[in-house]
Order: sequence, then C-alpha cells, then structure tokens
Amino acid sequence: QRPPLTRGLSPKVTGGEKMKEYNKENIPLAKTLRRNMTPWERKLWYEFLRSYPIRFQRQKAIGNYIVDFYCAKAGLVIELDGGGHYTPEQAKKDNLRTKDLESMKLTVVRICNLDIDRNFLGVCEHIDLTVKNLSLSHAVRMTAPSSEGALGAAAPVR
Repeated sequence: QRPPLTRGLSPKVTGGEKMKEYNKENIPLAKTLRRNMTPWERKLWYEFLRSYPIRFQRQKAIGNYIVDFYCAKAGLVIELDGGGHYTPEQAKKDNLRTKDLESMKLTVVRICNLDIDRNFLGVCEHIDLTVKNLSLSHAVRMTAPSSEGALGAAAPVR
C-alpha cells in the first residue's frame, strides 16, 4: 500500500502551475540522493542542467517517486538509466513509474548512461529541444483561448 500523498510545506503556485503532490516520507532519501549522485547525474547536472535558463531540480519528490531531474515549467521529468534498468523486472517497474508520472501530466524522458558518456552534446540538445517544445505548448495552452493567435500571429487584414 502506498503512503498518502501530501502537498509540500507550502502549497505555492509557480509559473501558473500548482506544486505537484509528493510523499513527505521521500524527502530525507531525496536529500541523500542529491548528496550522492551517480557520475552520470553529476555530469548532466553540473555541466548542463544546473545553469540551464529554465530551472531544473534534481532528485525531486513527485507523487510516490523521486525523479532524477524535474523542470516544472515544462512539466518534464528526466530519468537516467544505468545497466540495472534493462532487466525485464526493472523495465516493468520503470514502465509503471513512467505511466504514473504521465498520469500527473508530466512528460518523461529516459536517457541511458551510455549516452551521457558517448553523446553528451546530443543528450543536451535533445533535452533543450524537449524543454522548448513543452514550454511553448504549455504557454499556448495557458494563454490562448483558441488556436487563433496562439503563436502571436497578427490578425488578418481585411
């Protein structure tokens, strides 16, 4: 049985979005995980996400999970997968976790640790494009009552 979900210490609103519900019991573990990041998490955080122009958080409690990286503005979760994620049992757990997070209106991007090692620039470009696409679609949903003018196009002259 899953522990009950609670709001954060302050149910503040950020960027037009309510703070995601989370299990308070996960906070001590999240803090420990932040102090003990894997080499791949450390590289992605310190060489890219930490200074990214849109805020990311690391080892963020969301629902009953602790996600590797989270961008609230884009509704994006980034999960780094090492070798242990490719066993049938772990793949099943990861699939359930992804579906649970997607049910919270989040987009989940899974990245293999080998890609961090072998194609770091490509990983960063993929994350950047994903954030920009999600942020744009989110801004359109938030600001445009219809498809007309959603991208700031001028009204046709008659």
